[in-house]
Amino acid sequence: MTSTMLAECADCPIRHRAVCALCEPHELTLLEDIKYYRQFAPGDTIVWAGEKLDFVASVVTGMAALNRTMEDGRRQITGLLLPSDFLGRPGRSSVRYDVSAISDVSLCCFRRKPFEDLVESTPHIGQRLLEMSMDELDAAREWMLVLGRKTARERIASLLAMILQRETQAKPADAGSALRIDLPLSREGIADCLGMTLETVSRQLSHLKRDGVIQLEGRRTVLIPDMDQLLLEAADDADGGVLD
Repeated sequence: MTSTMLAECADCPIRHRAVCALCEPHELTLLEDIKYYRQFAPGDTIVWAGEKLDFVASVVTGMAALNRTMEDGRRQITGLLLPSDFLGRPGRSSVRYDVSAISDVSLCCFRRKPFEDLVESTPHIGQRLLEMSMDELDAAREWMLVLGRKTARERIASLLAMILQRETQAKPADAGSALRIDLPLSREGIADCLGMTLETVSRQLSHLKRDGVIQLEGRRTVLIPDMDQLLLEAADDADGGVLD
């Protein structure tokens, strides 16, 4: 393994959270041999539902959405892919959802068949992939609660808390400062994600701002003065455990 590759992996912002998190140096070498990068602009389709997918990938930067569109044109965002999340499934040659870039997205891609072979032969990769799959299952169950039982206000707060908790894992906030979210999602995207109308999203954000739960800077920047208060609005425990 070259020193250049070591430096690149060491500096990777998702190195200790992605599918390669448990890898030893020699295992990183195996991944390096089948790795390449792809970039997508906001609005680009990464893969269409049912399309053959010849790679799997980790999101390095940006946010992507898993979408389903109904026959009458109604669209539901069924999931979000944030940095360190994994796209694709070993053993499956296609995905069931359209995957599109919400912001500028960088993917660390692995050729699918060689990656499947590594999952079988490299315990650390298979172990980490299993851990991530279990985390994804837990997140899907939590999202069922968000969409099925929570009020519009609680849904907005839950989404903000989820994004914020993921971002602060990668880059902890300065002590004593308000937590900041630069939302890749437009208000239309939030509506599609939460199964709400655009008007409801705008109204609930305004109410949260009025009540001091959030501060808004423009249309995409949200400041959170008190994370515990946000979690209370999300009807979540103050430690935020179920949204991790």
